[in-house]
Amino acid sequence: MKELTIQQLVEATGGTLYESANSSKMISGVEFDSRRIQPGDLFVPLTGGATDGHTYIQKAIDQGATACLWSNPIEEALVEDLHVIQVEDTLKAFQQLAVFYRDLINPTVIGITGSNGKTTTKDMTAEALQTRYKVHKTQGNYNNEIGLPYTILTMPEETDIIVLEMGMSGYGEIEELSLIAKPDIAVITLIGESHLEHLGSREGIAKAKLEILKGLKEDGLFIYPQNESLLQNHSKAHSLTFGLSKQSDVYAYDLVEEATQTYFKTNLDTQVVCSIPVLGSYNVTNALIALSIARELDVPMEQAIFKLSQFQLTKNRLEWLETANGAKVLNDAYNASPTSMKAVLKTFSSLPIDNSSRRIVVLGDIRELGAKSKTYHQQLAEWIHPEAIQRVYLFGPEMKVLYEALKDVYSLDTLYYEKENHDRLISELQQEIRSEDMILIKSSFGTDLLQVVTALTGKATV
Repeated sequence: MKELTIQQLVEATGGTLYESANSSKMISGVEFDSRRIQPGDLFVPLTGGATDGHTYIQKAIDQGATACLWSNPIEEALVEDLHVIQVEDTLKAFQQLAVFYRDLINPTVIGITGSNGKTTTKDMTAEALQTRYKVHKTQGNYNNEIGLPYTILTMPEETDIIVLEMGMSGYGEIEELSLIAKPDIAVITLIGESHLEHLGSREGIAKAKLEILKGLKEDGLFIYPQNESLLQNHSKAHSLTFGLSKQSDVYAYDLVEEATQTYFKTNLDTQVVCSIPVLGSYNVTNALIALSIARELDVPMEQAIFKLSQFQLTKNRLEWLETANGAKVLNDAYNASPTSMKAVLKTFSSLPIDNSSRRIVVLGDIRELGAKSKTYHQQLAEWIHPEAIQRVYLFGPEMKVLYEALKDVYSLDTLYYEKENHDRLISELQQEIRSEDMILIKSSFGTDLLQVVTALTGKATV
């Protein structure tokens, strides 16, 4: 982070300064977790939820904080130790500071949202741009009203481009993030069924995702999937579509999918075969977004394509691991929607295996589907067939309807259901898995099938 003066903090947040005898007039970092404070940092005590950050002020002081934002009554002893900037709302002031810092550094801002593929697209985009620019991007799940401003405020001074992931669960959240970020390029990866519990329909989801245009700069670029009719009636003249159809502005063709690699060609450079080190045609569309942005920002296409061939997926997303006896595990247990579940089942079902091997799926509940949850879970049966997937393990209360739907096509010794006991599921799998098997584990994060992944592979998943 570029150093900021105490006066800049006051101006950015509109707060009232209570100066201490602390000789430093600069801050070199911003943290809302007192445990991560480094000497010279600004501490932002956030409120809400189970804890109040104000209660950790002594820890921040002990760690070397220079200043803090503060929304509680000011105590005289507090001002003796550090500069205190009193504000009405520490979160709002934190966000205002991020806006100030974004304007100060003035990078090109890329905002990415969508029902699925946000993180992968963010990582691919950052990778493709690194051949020419200094790129900063969202880390982990820092894609909300706290994580996005934090990502901005941790941006190095020399940053050329910042790639920001934007998540949400309801209306108004993407708009808030977009107005903080003010993207030059706004991306919607796809409209799926995530958050139906809060938004009611795919139309509602599209409306919420289109809020990313609220902060898009007047001459900014909007990138969206060509085959999504819910996104076609937008107000931005400068737009670009992507997809697997030639009707798209940027499209891929001649796809070849392997277990750890996917190959394709694109109209951006018809002479080159592109490769990404991850399976799935849905990841090809994510790659098309990254390549489209690279072209828009004048990155030589051959360099961008080469960088995508080397990119690494974020942990727990289509990650190949191995059990103690040598079976292959495809870990995709961090997130799920009906769309992503169907897509990965389709791809997994087509992966080559020899005569002694079996494809096994371990599927957990998809969360936040609301009143249509049972319907969406039941419909997954269309993508699960005994000739392609030899054994099925289902976990969670919502998966019961899929179990009932599959009972007519699977024998009871190849179909297993567990409502809530992870240990029983783990035990069943450990007894059954052979060294030649290939296992897909896919679920929403809240079902905690990551502990199943850890038990089977011995690999920590967080």
